[in-house]
Amino acid sequence: MTPLLNANFFFQTIPHKVTDVSQLPNWDFDGSSTEQAPGHDSDVYLRPVSIYRDPFRGGDNIIALATTYNSDGTPNWTNYRHEAAKTMELAKDTVPWFGIEQEYTLFGADDRPLGWPKGGFPGPQGPYYCAVGKIIHAPCILSYLILTCCSFYQHLGAGNVVARDLVEAHYRACLYAGVKISGINAEVMPSQWEFQVGPCEGISMGDELWIARYLVQRIAEEWGSKVSFHPKPLQGDWNGAGAHTNYSTKQMREPGGIKAINEAIEKLSKRHDQHIVVYGEDNDQRLTGQHETGHIGQFSSGVANRGASIRIPRHVNEKGYGYLEDRRPASNAGKLKLPRLTRCNLTWYVQIPTGLLISLSRPPSWTSRRFQAG
Repeated sequence: MTPLLNANFFFQTIPHKVTDVSQLPNWDFDGSSTEQAPGHDSDVYLRPVSIYRDPFRGGDNIIALATTYNSDGTPNWTNYRHEAAKTMELAKDTVPWFGIEQEYTLFGADDRPLGWPKGGFPGPQGPYYCAVGKIIHAPCILSYLILTCCSFYQHLGAGNVVARDLVEAHYRACLYAGVKISGINAEVMPSQWEFQVGPCEGISMGDELWIARYLVQRIAEEWGSKVSFHPKPLQGDWNGAGAHTNYSTKQMREPGGIKAINEAIEKLSKRHDQHIVVYGEDNDQRLTGQHETGHIGQFSSGVANRGASIRIPRHVNEKGYGYLEDRRPASNAGKLKLPRLTRCNLTWYVQIPTGLLISLSRPPSWTSRRFQAG
């Protein structure tokens, strides 16, 4: 079980309150420790691009998302945001909106799905999606001592739901931080959850998603749990995990926009293979044509069809305008349309009365270099 999404974390104290990202200094770190630079030229520079309130320390403390640059001023090979920002600038007149449905799976310290019985498996999928406990059956007397069965709910969080307290804490942390989180729900596989970020315009989608991903991992750490963004964390008759991407332009959102939506789908159909390459690692294990997915080797689309590559929501088709949903991206997707990011750098700018500088670096485990080709 590996998260496949890595982030570097650094702490810094500054002497004044920060209200805008432009007030933050650039910084650098040892890129050789994170395989982002060679040892003989190891300094990688951090340029803050967005700030959020720190839900862990509160007060004037903030979390900053930073991009990485080499000593010669060129973007580091892990800095996919640089090109994505230029693309979004070129497309700004279309006013692109993104909404990401980020699915993830919770694991325990023993690397087993959180809440799954030891040495066995939970019941088959069905009662877990958006669940609020477990329906159980027990005998009760209705009248004249006739014995029958009825259903009633146990306590919330029991049976069909795992780690609701952790998930709710993540939701509150995102709201406090200012992340544009728009919802959460339990997913089809037990111990799997989803949060939604957006709608966000342009490059801000990547920033918001990375902060939300960081926060869920940081909070899981306090619960002694782990977060997996693998698209098929459990083999067998279990749903995988995706990052369904809802997308629209200004033209799509206006009356008659269904024409622009269909035109966009036609264009997407011609680049299916190119998109699949950057829609996440091991996505072939998820896009099998089963478990609410289209097949990785074939492009498809349809109204209200969750087995298609691209879904047009029924209400969008009926109104004649709105957005489309690309169901192909995996939960570990971090490039191109999501936007092109495979590694983020987070810097905490922490105010401490003594002004003492704190610099704590924890190099992440690097699970794959295959993203480098992107």
